[in-house]
Amino acid sequence: MLIYKIFRADEWAAFDASGETLGAPIDLADGFVHFSTAEQSAETAAKHFAGEDGLMLLACDTDRFGDALKWEVSRGGAEFPHLYAPLRREDVLWAKPLPLDTNGHRFPDGVE
Repeated sequence: MLIYKIFRADEWAAFDASGETLGAPIDLADGFVHFSTAEQSAETAAKHFAGEDGLMLLACDTDRFGDALKWEVSRGGAEFPHLYAPLRREDVLWAKPLPLDTNGHRFPDGVE
């Protein structure tokens, strides 16, 4: 199963250069890397990245994380995937721009 992480341009650049990250500031504060499922991604973008352009959407396969990935109840009682380990560049299947248009963020086909 694929799960998704949204990074701002500077966060993505730092991660891409270093090859590993503990996540964005919110991830560091919470102690895990926040992910969303395809169905949760649009709401995550709207809630946490409203009006922000220059974002990157990363896709990862849940099988790569083993026991470090926990599904925990969050917003509205839904279970969200949380990674309790560093995210490594080799765990990212792809990274694509998440452009902003007049209707919000435009996700790649198959996500949402």
